[in-house]
Amino acid sequence: MPVELWATDEHRLGLKPVQRRVWAPIGARPIALGHHRFEWLYATAFVAPQSGETVWYLSNGIDKRCFEMMLAAFAREVGAGRDRIILLLLDGAGWHTEPGLAVPEGIRLIYRSRGTPSPGRLSCPSNPYTPELQPAEHLWPLVDEPVANRHFETLDALDSVLDDRCRTLAQDRDLIAANTTFHWWPNSCVVN
Repeated sequence: MPVELWATDEHRLGLKPVQRRVWAPIGARPIALGHHRFEWLYATAFVAPQSGETVWYLSNGIDKRCFEMMLAAFAREVGAGRDRIILLLLDGAGWHTEPGLAVPEGIRLIYRSRGTPSPGRLSCPSNPYTPELQPAEHLWPLVDEPVANRHFETLDALDSVLDDRCRTLAQDRDLIAANTTFHWWPNSCVVN
């Protein structure tokens, strides 16, 4: 039976602008409008680095219940179950590690952790403070591109731009694979 390795992570974006450097004529200051307000949206990505396949969700918050709903929707969308097992690498965010987290059939969670894993919990021995080792973290600069140095009046306006961007990225598997596959990332394997 094939077993696939995926990764997931969340990215918080909001009405506080994403700022990037821009070119400007010598002696002129570049203009990037912004009005710092603390209202947020969350982009959650599930990515299979080898194939570049991604599944995206946008939400206005994140907690255990919301993450459980995303896991269930992800499992349905990719057909996880008896015939398709997915090992999902994720970090130790509170909603990922809460006791009693409902995990759908066909999904096995692997936590990036330091030290000895807890009983009944798969873990990947690595430093939890090294987000660069998490393939899904490398999606966020791609997501930020259409919102960088832009001002949004409302979360709905931001949501519309993020929705379009996530749909575009989901169709560009080559770009996703190029940004999330590492030489050490294992190919899918077969379990008897």
